[in-house]
Amino acid sequence: MYHSPVLLDESIESLEINENGVYVDLTFGGGGHSKEILKRLSKEGKLIAFDSDKDAEVNRIDDPRFTFLRQNFIYLMQNLNFLKISGVDGILADLGVSSHQFDHKERGFSYEGKYVLDMRMDRNQEKDAVKILNSFSEKELADLFYNNGDLTNSRTISRLICNYRKNNKIINSYHLNESLKPLLNEGYENKFLARIYQSLRIEVNNEISYLKKLLIQIPSVLKKNGIASIITYHSIEDRLVKRFFKNGCFKNEPIKDDFGNQKKIFETKKFITPTQSELKDNSRSRSAKLRVGKLI
Repeated sequence: MYHSPVLLDESIESLEINENGVYVDLTFGGGGHSKEILKRLSKEGKLIAFDSDKDAEVNRIDDPRFTFLRQNFIYLMQNLNFLKISGVDGILADLGVSSHQFDHKERGFSYEGKYVLDMRMDRNQEKDAVKILNSFSEKELADLFYNNGDLTNSRTISRLICNYRKNNKIINSYHLNESLKPLLNEGYENKFLARIYQSLRIEVNNEISYLKKLLIQIPSVLKKNGIASIITYHSIEDRLVKRFFKNGCFKNEPIKDDFGNQKKIFETKKFITPTQSELKDNSRSRSAKLRVGKLI
């Protein structure tokens, strides 16, 4: 079972779908967004979907207009070239972890229970959270929690983990939670652990690096007036998408030409958040933001 797609109506509407156009769903998952895109395409339209998680492949759609690629979205341009597609009308990405991955506790994304800390979206890769927790140096772990989770006490977190693993290999969620016990303040445990596990998941799956690799491809694959709609779930990835759409780079300052004028690439609007109705029905949508950029 896969979750109900977050910001479904808003994200589909944001694409301003041309019925004869070519669209890309970069995070196929349960196929919810893809099905809605296909409803709006004519027989001439096309939809290409990416997902590196083999669990998603069982949801592939039997439709001649649909192409499923079990690959990471960083291979967007490479695959479009292979398919001889010179430009697309719209791109949709729903970042983060699906409810399916969270709900299947054996995948190791959840801080509840005593499950092995796997956290790999692509289970063919070697690096998992167990390897990171037991092999990264104290400094590397501190940097990881600071950069991926905005945790200002990252050095303390890292030191506790390294002290714990001297006597016990950290294999499952119980071990990790036990190592952090001194920092688990009553009433705030879940919020704190969520950021710890988010930080590890981002590292395991190279999420920030891969997001950057994706974003820099978008201006090259979109047609003029083509639209990229991206749903983010935490401040780190949202900051990257916001800056790229606004400035054409990942810095605070925009790209400028030789005369000091800003080189604007995208036309943007204010981000969109879930309605109260959606928040009530799906609590996991609470941190979602939809950012939309139209290529100028």
